[in-house]
Amino acid sequence: MRHRNRFDWFAAGLCWWLIPVVGLSVIAAVAFSSPAPAWAQDKAPAADDKVADVDEGADDALIVEETSDPPPAAETDAADETPQDKTLLEWLFQSLGISYSVVFLTISFTLVSLLVMNILTARREALVPMALVENFENLLNEKEYQKAYELAKSDESMLGQVLSAGLAKLSQGYGQAIEAMQETGEEENMKLEHRLSYIALIGTVSPMIGLLGTVQGMIGAFQVIATSATAPKPAELAGNISTALFTTFVGLMIAIPAVAAHNILRNRIARLVLEVGILSEDLMSRFSNVGAKKS
Repeated sequence: MRHRNRFDWFAAGLCWWLIPVVGLSVIAAVAFSSPAPAWAQDKAPAADDKVADVDEGADDALIVEETSDPPPAAETDAADETPQDKTLLEWLFQSLGISYSVVFLTISFTLVSLLVMNILTARREALVPMALVENFENLLNEKEYQKAYELAKSDESMLGQVLSAGLAKLSQGYGQAIEAMQETGEEENMKLEHRLSYIALIGTVSPMIGLLGTVQGMIGAFQVIATSATAPKPAELAGNISTALFTTFVGLMIAIPAVAAHNILRNRIARLVLEVGILSEDLMSRFSNVGAKKS
């Protein structure tokens, strides 16, 4: 029970730590993200001023011939080299920005830790240890009821807790023992489902954050179109559009395995919980006449 309480405290603390981090990061992403077109538009006048200062006092014909040809070559070279030099990973982080990168990395690490803990909890040996079944049955056959109770009580598995609850109420009758076993089983099942709910929460929140990035990127793209005096170049819209697409992509890449793992683990736990109920009632069935004797 101590290990289970530690797990509950750790999982709750992890998720309560995740909520403010995600919230603050999303707010920062919306508030402080700067569109790429503004950066490009700010640099254009500076370049024109430099050309004007350098060519001051020269002949007008020389200005036209010497200043008009090199800039397009430099611009085409930069345009050709920039996309080729960027890797997909660099493009991904540049499109997401610092805020969305922190949000998705935090969610990813949290999802991995929750998956590991829930997979370890959903093992058969953690819920229905066969060694406990054999030892408990041998002690009952030898009529060592106190030792059987101590064995079940010291075991941290779900089956051990159910059997110990049944033996503790056996003095009040078989019906009371079965009722106590059912209540303990429902309580343990609720704890297992509570732990799985955090994975389902990530599967729900992650695509919503991606949708938020999509809306933000499309707003930025339409803002560039609305504030541009002429038709904007595709490069000016690419930054906002890539932000919209990459946030959706990463959000879905996190949500899909989270939803799949939640359903698989939930079905496995449901099957093991049913097995616990069958085994516990089978082991305690030899005491079915205890209430009848006392009445």
